[in-house]
Amino acid sequence: MAGFWWALIAALIWGLVPLIEKLGLGRVDPILGLFYRCVGVSIGLIFLLIFILKPSQIKSIDLKSSLLLISGGLLASFIGQIAFYKALKTGDISKIVPIAGSYPFISFILGIFFLKEPTNPLKFFGVILIIVGIWLLK
Repeated sequence: MAGFWWALIAALIWGLVPLIEKLGLGRVDPILGLFYRCVGVSIGLIFLLIFILKPSQIKSIDLKSSLLLISGGLLASFIGQIAFYKALKTGDISKIVPIAGSYPFISFILGIFFLKEPTNPLKFFGVILIIVGIWLLK
């Protein structure tokens, strides 16, 4: 049950942050906005390094895992964030966030093909709802 509460906290934060970012991008170029967002991430990274992680933990990761995680960070927190900020700057938050937040659909499809994850009718019904939602928002 703890996973549920952590997921709910994440959803609340991720629901609030685009509003803060949309307001912050009002008179700012999206690339400059990303720079300042990265400052916030850097503060979090420093906090992790000082208070939470131990040097032995940082050294314990294997090369493949570290490269995959770094690639994920670069793609999601940099390239994806540029696209999101450009969309957020020029579009309605009520449309942009749900469409950008439809990434579970992409993950679902990729999980089936690359990770051979099992499917069931309920999962497919969820995918249909996502597609219909995106179509209604466009």
